[in-house]
Amino acid sequence: MRVIEIREKTVSIASAITNAYIDFSKMTCSVVALITDVVSRREAGGWLWFQLQWALWPGSVDARALLPAPDGRRSQDIGGRDWREPGSFPHLGRVDDQREARGHGDRSVAVGTIDMAVWDAVAKIAGKPLYRLLADRYRNGKVDDKVWVYAAGGYYYPGKDMTALRNEMKRYRDIGYQVVKMKVGAVPLDEDIRRIEAVLAVVGEGKFLAVDANGRFDLNTAIAYGEALKPYGLFWYEEAGDPLDYALQAELSGHYGLPIATGENLFSHQDARNLVRYGGLHPDRDWLQFDCALSYGLVEYLRTLEMLQQYGWSTRRVVPHGGHQMSLNIAAGLHLGGNESYPGVFQPFGGFADGIAIQNGFVGLPNVPGVGFETKAELFKLMKSLSD
Repeated sequence: MRVIEIREKTVSIASAITNAYIDFSKMTCSVVALITDVVSRREAGGWLWFQLQWALWPGSVDARALLPAPDGRRSQDIGGRDWREPGSFPHLGRVDDQREARGHGDRSVAVGTIDMAVWDAVAKIAGKPLYRLLADRYRNGKVDDKVWVYAAGGYYYPGKDMTALRNEMKRYRDIGYQVVKMKVGAVPLDEDIRRIEAVLAVVGEGKFLAVDANGRFDLNTAIAYGEALKPYGLFWYEEAGDPLDYALQAELSGHYGLPIATGENLFSHQDARNLVRYGGLHPDRDWLQFDCALSYGLVEYLRTLEMLQQYGWSTRRVVPHGGHQMSLNIAAGLHLGGNESYPGVFQPFGGFADGIAIQNGFVGLPNVPGVGFETKAELFKLMKSLSD
């Protein structure tokens, strides 16, 4: 498979919602089309779910700049191999192998975008859904025919009172989700506790509610929240502090003693390894949220999963951040524990295939080649604007 052209389009998904750290009033999403020489019609190959425009698109790292540009006389073969060769698999060696040892920033997202597009193209060429391709290659052909998902929402919004918060969570439950997630940390603790109790009045028990602080807290605040949350027995307490502050994570874990989730802002297998080495997490109760779209793509994700196995973690304790179809395919094909979902925000990117209902907290996957972008009509309409 040779790449003829890479196209990118920045679109707005701005809204008035906020979490504990940022507002989304200038949030953008980049849609990337990978044009290959294999199929007669041009496919919109991949997309980056969302990033702050000034952090990436347009910015210091452009996915197209990571690959040698076609010179008009020949197309570009990424990684120098033909991926149709039996037993081969797509990789971005030309990008990844030249990476010097340093911290991992926005370039990991740019590479992950192209990697997603490549896997979509490879699965289409093979005529298989990506989850089936992954299962055949890495899990002896065994696929999870449905994936556990939770509804992420509960953002702060101007004028959003307790009634509006309860109604939002009731909508998610009515759709078919069992576990819902809400934001905390942007208001005083006592107000957040009132918000949590408002949601519990809808979902019934703490095991159906997760909370997410988006890395806002210092150690004392993280512990204070943990102590206040303990009596509710929540599904998890997510990303209390800075994602690279492993000492904070370990100290919190020792105080809290209930399920913790983190990892969505770690973008390499080295950072993931440091988390499981030094973060004080427990493989029998805690959750890891690494997102392939943010961390160099699926090839790096496979390295991360292999590393986790070496440290005694099951893939079932991995529930990717992001709510996108790429992670859903990985969850089904590589036997992860589930996937995030955004049924109420970030449209047309949130949610999964049109016409597949959420049932008792689980969602099925469409039987179409590739990642399945085409199964979301509004999303694919946007993507095709790059490939027509």
